[in-house]
Amino acid sequence: MSGKEEARVSMKRLYVDGPFGQIHVQDGQQGRPLVLLHQAIMASGQFDAVFGPLKAAGLRPIAIDMPGFGLSDAPDAPPAIADYARCVAPVLDALGLERAAVAGHHTGAAVATEFALACPERAQALILHGPMLLPDDERAYWADRLLTSETGFTALPGGAHLAAVASLREDLSQGRVPPARITDYVVQAMQAFRQGTYWWGHAAAFAYRHEHRLPLITMPCLLLTNTGDMTHANAQAAHRLRPDFGWAEIPGGGIDICDEAPEAWAGAIIDFLATLPA
Repeated sequence: MSGKEEARVSMKRLYVDGPFGQIHVQDGQQGRPLVLLHQAIMASGQFDAVFGPLKAAGLRPIAIDMPGFGLSDAPDAPPAIADYARCVAPVLDALGLERAAVAGHHTGAAVATEFALACPERAQALILHGPMLLPDDERAYWADRLLTSETGFTALPGGAHLAAVASLREDLSQGRVPPARITDYVVQAMQAFRQGTYWWGHAAAFAYRHEHRLPLITMPCLLLTNTGDMTHANAQAAHRLRPDFGWAEIPGGGIDICDEAPEAWAGAIIDFLATLPA
């Protein structure tokens, strides 16, 4: 969505009973199933711009609001990554699907990994964008910086807290995402804030040791990255750990690559899945 608005693709919305209450899902309805798991603090709407190219290639995007995000009910207490992963199987069951490819972005990449390890017979393939392989000092720095900010996040008079989120996301996108879409990001973040779960996703992500879990993956896996993403070095570390995994690299961009380069992001997944049996 570089500087222009994209038409949104129609997706069927439904609710599924899950381990923590209702799970909100957007379903492309036809094609080869591909579960999409979003980053914190967003929701399934993160993938609005990639639904179109994925569907045009014959895939069926199934985007899940993870528990406590978007329109999905929250757990009673802050969950671990494995708890978030428990939301995927009920969605597949409700849609009558035995297996699906699973793609996760940032926090969603950790959730996708845990689902694949818990239910290997149901994950046909994995696409991981932003695996969390961090040195301990870097992990501690980012955990402290993010969680201090997020646990202290509060509503302010005049909607100043909304402006603060918009300003942060504008800084991260460096003008590559238009104001209307930045507004969507703020709305998605506020859906978590409304439920009191604003900091939960990043807390789970920084407690997760992805480097201990990647060696256990047995199904085909693509490491998808973009060079401007703050997690790019982590993806490179994951590739050194698992050189047998597929690798796709998009030049530039930031954490909002699904909006900044939707055709490239979707295309990498389309090309990878085309190498595997349907």
